[in-house]
Parts: sequence; C-alpha cells; structure tokens
Amino acid sequence: MSGGSARAGERRPRVLLAVCGGIAAYKACEVLRGLQKAGCEVRVTMTADAERFVGAASFEALSGSAVATSLYGNPGSPIPHIELAEWADAAVVVPATANVMAKMACGIADDCLTTTLLACWGCCPVLVAPGMNVHMWQSPATQANVARLRERGVRFSGPDSGRLACGDVGEGKLAAVDEIVAAALALLSPRDLAGLRVLVNAGPTHEAIDPVRYIANRSTGKMGYALAEAAARRGAEVTLVSGPTALATPAGVTRVDVESAAQMHDAMVAAFEGADAAICSAAVADYTPAAPADHKLKKSREHLDCVPLTETADILADLCERKGERVVVGFAAETNDLLAHATEKLRRKGADLIVANDVSRPESTFGADTNRVALVSAAGVEQLETMPLADVADAILDRVAALC
Repeated sequence: MSGGSARAGERRPRVLLAVCGGIAAYKACEVLRGLQKAGCEVRVTMTADAERFVGAASFEALSGSAVATSLYGNPGSPIPHIELAEWADAAVVVPATANVMAKMACGIADDCLTTTLLACWGCCPVLVAPGMNVHMWQSPATQANVARLRERGVRFSGPDSGRLACGDVGEGKLAAVDEIVAAALALLSPRDLAGLRVLVNAGPTHEAIDPVRYIANRSTGKMGYALAEAAARRGAEVTLVSGPTALATPAGVTRVDVESAAQMHDAMVAAFEGADAAICSAAVADYTPAAPADHKLKKSREHLDCVPLTETADILADLCERKGERVVVGFAAETNDLLAHATEKLRRKGADLIVANDVSRPESTFGADTNRVALVSAAGVEQLETMPLADVADAILDRVAALC
C-alpha cells in the first residue's frame, strides 16, 4: 500500500476508526479525512461518551458508512463487532482515553467499541493515540496498561507534551493528526525495507552572500520528505539531511538540518558511513559565493556589481565513489533534453539510478504535490505517469528495495 491514493485495480486499504470520549474527539474527524486522502476506506465505531463530543452523523457523513455505536439493532449485521474486526486491515483508537486503554489491557468488552477492539486480536494490528490529562497519563495504572498493550504488539502514536484542554501543561496531548495518520499507514504498508538504513537529502541550500542575503533555488523539499516518510513507513531506519524548508519532520525519521551546500556535503558523507542506500533528491546549489561578507553589505558604499562564485562539492559523485556494494540514487531536475541529461548524469556520476523530472512542467515543478518522473538506469528508461508524491516515492523505493 502506498502513502497516496490506491493504485488502479487495488483494493483500498480498510481502517477501523475507534473514537473515544475525550475533548480531542473532534480531531478524529481530521484523522478520518487524512486516511481517506491517503486512499483508505474508513469505518467508525464510537462510544456513547464520544457522541457527547461529536455526533455519529458527522462520522457517517465523512465516512459514507453507518457508525457502529451499539451491538444491537444494526440492520444486516447481527454481530457488528466481528464483522468490523474481520473487515479492517488496521484499527486506530483516537483519542484513546485512560478508561478504554484499561479495558483493552484487561480484555473488558462492555460496549460496541471495546468489544470490536477485543475482536481485532488476530484480525488486524491496532494503533492507539492517547489523549488525556497529564496526571491521568502519568498514573501508575495507566502506565502499566500502556506497557501491557505494548507487550501485546499494540502500537502507539504520542501522546505529546503541551498545554492541555484543562489548562494543565504536560504530557497527554493527542499527537498531531499527520503523525497519527502516518503511524496508521505504517501498519498497512509492506515492511520490505526493514533492516535497511536509508539516507535521504532534501530541499534547497542557501549560499551566503552576507549574513542576510543568499543564493538559493525554488526547491521546497517535498519530494525528499515524501521519500523519507515512505522509507520509514516501509520499515527502514531513515536519516534525512534537510536544507531550509518549512516542512515537518516525518514520523520515525532522524533529521539533520543544514543550510549550505558544504554543510550538506559533510553531513551526507558522515551519515553515508552507516547507510545501506542513499537517495540524493536535494536541489544542492552548484555554485556558492567565493568570499561571503561577514557583515551586511550596504548598497550605499558596497555595490554588488558582481558576486564571484566557486563550484560546490559534488555530493552525488562523492557518495558514488564511496558506495562499494551500496545503492546510490540521484535526481536530475531539468528544463530541456531531460532523458539525455539524465542518462549522461547516470554515466558520469556512477549512480545506480537517476530519477529525472522536467521541472518546467506544472505537474512536476518545484512545490507541486505531484511528480512525473522517468527512472533511468543501466537497464534503460522507465517513464512513470503523473502521480502524487507519496506514490512516486514508493515507486522509487520499490527500485531501491530490488537493488539492495
């Protein structure tokens, strides 16, 4: 299953969303939408207390399916808890209250939601996203229940620390919606990269002219971040070396922030020592000012008539020289003669694969949420259709998995 929409001919992944009675219950609506955006079919069960915060009608409208709130009176389904558990590929509990986690740990099944979750054992993996007061979360009873659930293979997302709805500050805040969705998708994904250490770079670099001015490009880092997120979802240990971006760190990814091409080169070379594969998707500056000023240049007396430049270190070429049996993937962002340039880059750098995309096209330019790439290797050229970035990332990682 990819992180984007389901591919043609594939059954959509099925997620059971179990909504509990906490103030963060409204966030479950956003989780549902995030899962749908990722291509999942979602059905909902909820407790009576959850209905006090968000009505079942809201979830029915969003999911397009009836919400299971009772074990009785369900048309066409005399045993809804078994049907839902066997239907689901994964179950997600949002927000998981201390009460529901205690019931899960003890096997108590006294309503539709807890009975369904009990029936999920052996049918599908379960993700729990706790949300409660800091004192309730830190209670020895709650921590013992969390430990017991972890021992049984239940996955957790959060909780985070911060200001809580009650006004207290501390751990117990529901994890960010994007993190919960990513963790849910991880339950659905193949773990074919488990055991691999994957290094990815992303974003632009900023080459200083003086302390306030720099040379950069239009890269946003979206493609590299999608690659890092997908690799982590598929089980890899991922290090992401990122130039300046506004993007959040993908769940489960170790991020190293850099600014300049020189910093990115040093970070990539250092991290590559412990990597099995490297994917160089960053738009690293080819040139940097030869002598950046140590103060802000004043146009009244220090005119920038020209900025002498010098070439930056070639990260892709340097990694290829060091790779041995390891896999190195490069990117070629071009505006003309795409395949010719990409093929020449493959030969000249010594990479295993070059991902070529025409950044003059609106569907594959910097900042777009889709990409249309060609995969260029010694075996030839494979042109992919325009796809969401998550699907492009999975297609690239499919090749990495085959090469490793």
